[in-house]
Formats: sequence, structure tokens, C-alpha cells
Amino acid sequence: MRSALSGIATPEKWVEDWMRGGSVNSAGIRVDQDTALTYSPFFAGVRVLSEDVGALPMFLYERLQPRGKQRATGHPLYRLLHDQPNPMMSAVQFKETLMGHAITWGNGIAYVVSNKRTGVIEELWPLRPDRIKIGVKRTGPGRFERRYRYDDDVNGIHTVLLPHEVLHIGGLGFDGVEGYSVVNLAANAIGLGLATEHHGAKVFSNGAAPGGALSHPSNLSPEARRRMADDWENIHKGIDRAHRVAILEEGVTWQQVGVPNDAAQFLETRKLQVTEMSRWLRLPPHKIGDLDRATFSNIEQQQLDYVQGALNIWFVRWEQAVLTQLLLPEERQRFYAEFLVDSLLRGDTAARYAAYAVGRQWGWLSANDVREKENLNPVEGGDAYLVPLNMVPAGGDARAIEPNTVRRARLMRGRGSTVRDKLADAYGPKIRESVNELVAFEAEMVTELVAQHLEPERGRLRTRSLSTFLTGLSALYASDGPVAEMLTELWVPLFTVFAADVAVDAADEVGAEEDVDLSVWARAYALAHVAYQVATSYGQLRNAAQSADTPEAIVADVLARLAKWQEEKPDQVTRWETAQLPNAAARETWREAGVKRIQWVARGSENCPYCKKLDGSVRKIEDPFVAKGEDIDGDEEGQKLTAKRDTFHPPVHAGCLCEVIPL
Repeated sequence: MRSALSGIATPEKWVEDWMRGGSVNSAGIRVDQDTALTYSPFFAGVRVLSEDVGALPMFLYERLQPRGKQRATGHPLYRLLHDQPNPMMSAVQFKETLMGHAITWGNGIAYVVSNKRTGVIEELWPLRPDRIKIGVKRTGPGRFERRYRYDDDVNGIHTVLLPHEVLHIGGLGFDGVEGYSVVNLAANAIGLGLATEHHGAKVFSNGAAPGGALSHPSNLSPEARRRMADDWENIHKGIDRAHRVAILEEGVTWQQVGVPNDAAQFLETRKLQVTEMSRWLRLPPHKIGDLDRATFSNIEQQQLDYVQGALNIWFVRWEQAVLTQLLLPEERQRFYAEFLVDSLLRGDTAARYAAYAVGRQWGWLSANDVREKENLNPVEGGDAYLVPLNMVPAGGDARAIEPNTVRRARLMRGRGSTVRDKLADAYGPKIRESVNELVAFEAEMVTELVAQHLEPERGRLRTRSLSTFLTGLSALYASDGPVAEMLTELWVPLFTVFAADVAVDAADEVGAEEDVDLSVWARAYALAHVAYQVATSYGQLRNAAQSADTPEAIVADVLARLAKWQEEKPDQVTRWETAQLPNAAARETWREAGVKRIQWVARGSENCPYCKKLDGSVRKIEDPFVAKGEDIDGDEEGQKLTAKRDTFHPPVHAGCLCEVIPL
């Protein structure tokens, strides 16, 4: 029941709110959709969401049969969604506007202009949310429809819009009719932020000093008190008058009343309110300028979290609103709208491609499946599914393989060599391609360093030039430098998949009951080989630069080394890796499966005395066949091979084709 004492002097709260056009929150600040946008963290959050959604293109697609899609450029909606929804706005401005309305008011609503004769949608116009009231009307037994009451007193427009006359983008709501207004829900948080800004502004307007009181030993008349206060403020109030010397007469003293900002935790409150706004808008704090918890190591993951957490729901709301409100029921099976979000996920391309590689080579993704996920059209022949070489082709009949034949093959000495040879043949070209890419990159970067630091001047090479060249070379081949980074991106996913295929065959060879996961081991293996390649290349170039006598000789030796790499390194590295990785991965698989002993089997060793000496040797799986520094005697007097590392499996030298088998 309203109080009888309500009046102009003491109005009730509902009268005050109605007169002021907003609500006064606990901080004593009026907060509405307009004043909220003057609070920088809230405006930054609304802006980043609106701009990111507005900047991403929205396409209307047509489904193809039996699969695939194409952009429906001939549909009237395509131009409105992608290019220009009305003569005054671009698609970016339109989406930004509706997003801003949807976040602040809870609802972004556009008027749909249709051709009265054909019914084709011709224009989309955003409507001011403060002039719209959303309701529900019963249209029949168990049937209800939204109604949109639009009142524009300025232009004299008063009408009720039907559902097919609007595009409604609603935020989180409680009744399925309209969305919550974030401004209304977060009024206290926004009000507190505005209050701290207002407090800070008032402090600086008073010369960055808290308020206080002037004390006189005797009683003053009202006129004297007013004159003293006015004189004090005229002399000391404001930034320009701060820190002036005060002269106090007749026993007047100054007493501080306000609390200093540090005691009031002013800065801490302002920082906390930025985090509070990111919580209300479901944003990572760094998106609105709070970088306290953002680092170079986690900023990419925070960006992904932003796309998946904050933006994704808005993409779905837009796409479903277009589907259900702008397309006819008979069109919805054929056409659909979709945002193209690749630009926001571009930072994680390497991880996506590595995942695609696993799915592609394990047979549950085809080339067209991958292309579809990357928003590309299918290609001819791209529907085939690949499987590892030791498995039944997808769609084939496993019963066609004779069990006895398989059983006999498993018992044969070196049974796995055939499969591992095929895997080596399959992955060899990929390894060679990666090394070709590596040496081309090295040649480009090192040649650039040579041009910068090793160009001879009057037949003499300055020591400083050689020094700066070696410094640049050291940075290029550092453990976290460009060469190591590039080779890591090439080899980690490639060797992981290669090892996984070997592991399947090796586990099957010993009848392992469970699959063996070598992903962690393969990554460590790849990184170790990356480090070896980087260190070897750096050492060769450094020696070439330091061993020559003249400037011309230094340049010639370095460039000759690069040319030799381009000619020889791809084949050398490919031969080594296709021999070592299958044996290393098979041994690791057998060790995980519980195999205790393995045997060295020489192949292609007719003219190799070292391989013949090791042929038939048996070791515990944890022990090396040849310990580091141990000699293997050759056939002739004084002929020997000294192991540079503990050799747990082949190859023992370049060109070695031996293998190990489980016992």
C-alpha cells in the first residue's frame, strides 16, 4: 500500500525511478542503458562482443546432395546478411547494433521489410529497444505468439509487429520470450564502478586531497561561515590550485575528514570491478584490458576460451534466429546461415591439422571430412577412408583373411619386418618433404645472414662482421630458435602418427591385450632428433665460418655447406629415420607390452662385418646391444666400429638395414 506521505518533497521509490528513467543502486548512482555505457569496462565488453560478431562474415549456405554445401548467393537473404541489410547500413554496422542492443537491453530487434506482393525480404532495420515492449498473445488452443509493441512518440509511430515482421536476437532469458537486461542485473556492479570513477574525479577536482573542515575558536555568524568557506574554495579547490600555501588567521585550524584513497583501497576496487564486468559478460579479463593474468603462454588458450565460451553462444543465437525467423519452413532443410570463424581460430591451426592427420590415417576421417570442417568444398575421390597397412581396408571383410595364414606369419622370424618396411616406404616421402622444407628455410635464413655480415670489404673481413654473423647464427639455431621451432612443428605430428602405426603392428605381433599409446614417447623422440639436427647443422656452419682464412673463403665454405645439405641431407635423414624410428617404436611397444628379451636380426649385411657380428645377439629389453664407447671388431686386423651412444636397436651405422624381433 502506497504511503499517504508521498509527495514532491518525499516521493516514493517508484516515482523517483519513473521520473529519473532508471534505478538508483546501492552505490547511490543512477544506472540505465545509457549511463552504463559511460563505464569503460562495461563499454569495452559490449564493444568487443559487438565488434567481433559484427566483423565475422555470415553466409547463407545451400546444402548439396549427397553432401557438401555452397554459398547461396542467389537467395535474397544472402546479400542482406553478408553485404547490406538496408540502404543506410553495412552488414557490420547492422550486426554491431543488434549485438549492442541484445547485450545491454537483453533483446536486439530488427524490422523485416518484405515485398507485399511476393513476400521476399528486402530490408532489415534495427529498432530502438527502449521503444519496444514484448508480449505474448494466445492465437488458438495451446498456441501462443510473440507480439512486439512499438511506440515512437517523436515520429508518431504506434504499432504492433507480428513475429514474421521482426528478427529477434535475444540473450539469456527466463521465459523464452525476452532476454535479461545485463544492465539491470548488474546495476550494483556498474554503479559501484561509476561511483569509484566519480569519487576519483571529485578527489582530483579538490586537488587530489580528501575533504576536511575549518575550525574557528569562537562562534561565527552564518554569513561569516559562508564567506570563509567560499574564500577557502576559491583559493584551494581544483587541480590548478592544488598545493598552494594556506594562511590561517585568528586561530583557524584545518582538520581532515575524508579517508585517503590508499586507505579506501580505491585502486583495488577499480581493478576488481574490471574483473567483475568480465564475469558478467563471460569474457576473459584480457579482452577488456585486464592483463594481470595473461601471459604469452596462455593468451592463445584464453583466446580459444573466448571464442568457445563467450562468442559461440551468440553465433548459435544469430544462426538459429535467421533459420527460424527469416527462412520459410520449406526452406529450412535446404538453406542455413553460418558464421565463418576461421580467422578467430587461426592461431591453433597446427593443433587442428595434427588432429586431422591422426583421424585421416586411422580411417575415421576422409579428405572431404577434413575439408568440410575447414569450410572447404569436397574434392573428387576425397571420400575414401585410409587405414594402417597392417589392418583390413575400411569396408572390407576381415573373414577373407585365413586365420592359419596369419598365425603362421606371426610365428615367422622377422614377421614384422614386412609391415614395418611398408610403413617406412609410406612415411619416407613425407620425411623427405619435411627435410626439403627445412634445408630450404635454412638456406634462405643463412644466406641472408651472410649478406648482412660476411660481405667482404676491400678484400678484408672485419672481425666484428664475423662475430655478428656467428651471433645471428647462434640465435637462428638456438634450442627455441626459428629452425628448431619449424622442425618441431614438422616432426612432432609426423613422427607421432608414424610411431602409432608401428605400435599397432608391434602390439599385434606379440598378442598384446591392450593398445599401446606412444604419443608421449613419440614427442620426446621427435624433440630429441630435432635437437640433434639443430646442433649438428649449427656446428657445421660455425666450423665452416671459423676455419677459413679469407673473407671470400668463409662465404664460399658456408654457401657450399648449404648447397651440400640441399643435395644430400633429405636422403640421408630419410634413410636414417625410416630405419631407426620403426625399430625404436617397436621396441618401446614391446617393452610396454611386457616383452623381456629381443634379438638382433641382420638384413642386407653380406658385406657389413659389424652387422654380421651382431646378428642373432639376444639382450634384455632394457639393456643395449652395444654400450656407448664399446668397439665392434671387423673382419680385418684393426678394423673396428666404436659406438657413439648406447645402441638398443638398429641402425648401428648409416645404411644399416637390421631389425630387432621380440622373444
